[in-house]
Amino acid sequence: MKTRTRGILLVAIVGVVSALLIFWHFFMQGMIASIMASQKRPPVAVSAIAATSGAWTPGIDAVGTAKAGLGADVAVEAPGVVKAIAFVPNQRVTNGQLLVQIDDTVEQADIIAAEASIKLAQSEVDRIQALVKRGASPQATLDNAIATSETARASYAKLKAVLDQKAIDASFDGVVGVPRVVVGQYVTVGTVVVTLQDVDRILVDFTVPEQSAALLQKGQKVRFGVTADAMDFTGTLTGFDPKVNPQTRLVSAQASIDQPGGKILPGQFVRVRVQLPEETNVVSLPDTAVIPSLYGDYVFKVVSEPPPEGSAEGTPATQVVHQAFVKVGRRTGDRVEIAEGLAAGDQVVVSGQNRIQNGAAVQIVDDVVPSKPSSNGSAQ
Repeated sequence: MKTRTRGILLVAIVGVVSALLIFWHFFMQGMIASIMASQKRPPVAVSAIAATSGAWTPGIDAVGTAKAGLGADVAVEAPGVVKAIAFVPNQRVTNGQLLVQIDDTVEQADIIAAEASIKLAQSEVDRIQALVKRGASPQATLDNAIATSETARASYAKLKAVLDQKAIDASFDGVVGVPRVVVGQYVTVGTVVVTLQDVDRILVDFTVPEQSAALLQKGQKVRFGVTADAMDFTGTLTGFDPKVNPQTRLVSAQASIDQPGGKILPGQFVRVRVQLPEETNVVSLPDTAVIPSLYGDYVFKVVSEPPPEGSAEGTPATQVVHQAFVKVGRRTGDRVEIAEGLAAGDQVVVSGQNRIQNGAAVQIVDDVVPSKPSSNGSAQ
């Protein structure tokens, strides 16, 4: 009987202790949760900027290839041995200036002989003309003499043309490159001796989508640059094809740059932006503010929330961020048009987005390094 009583008492003691432990466990969890809930996370440092509404200069962006306004690979027209090279690399030359001289010794001798033949033929014509006037020679003899004289002159003209071909001249003003031949080298017809380029006027060939073709107008201002961030040169649209390429659905266009100062060379890849008429009251942001996601583009808009009821007098308002989905429009440089979702003056986070989420408290500072936020594939 005593043993049974002790067992019951032991079971009761164990039950009471277990109940106390379970109560203590849940009590402590509740206390910790209450303490954590009462503690606020410190605000996250971000950089923000106000969406602006102002002038917007839209454009058509493209890529193109530069070429000289006038450019040619100067080639040999008559075969022979190179006698002299009359230029140095990168020299400016003028129209008609001698570049390369092909040995013309034989042609010079032939020219002297041809000149002598002309004189002899002309003397014969003069003599027979005098005889014909006196009736001492028939007209047919004079006709033959005149034909012989014309043949001599034609032979001279042919030799003179060959002689001129041996002197390779610049056909326009420009800059020559490095010589492709050396003195003493035998060259054949078509051998390139040097490239000649007029670099004072550069043409750029580019293409635009068919949807933008209707916006092109001859004479429009065009900007050029080696990169999209350095559009340092300006020019004009000289023309475009009045048709769409059915294979590429693109329209070919051409623009010119005057006096690029040698910073854009023929054959170089360049960025092109055709300037369109300026628009007003367009809301825009730096492109670092917009975050792409599977659900659409969005930004973090900064709003001020009043302090909770019961706060001490003078407690400042809390700045928090709210996710706002936007409709992105056109882009120019590092700015993007906001067609829907924001109004001018709305303050938007432009850097530090990777450390915040919807509803987070923030502190706006100016020393956060701006960077393009990466999409995590989902909206917060």
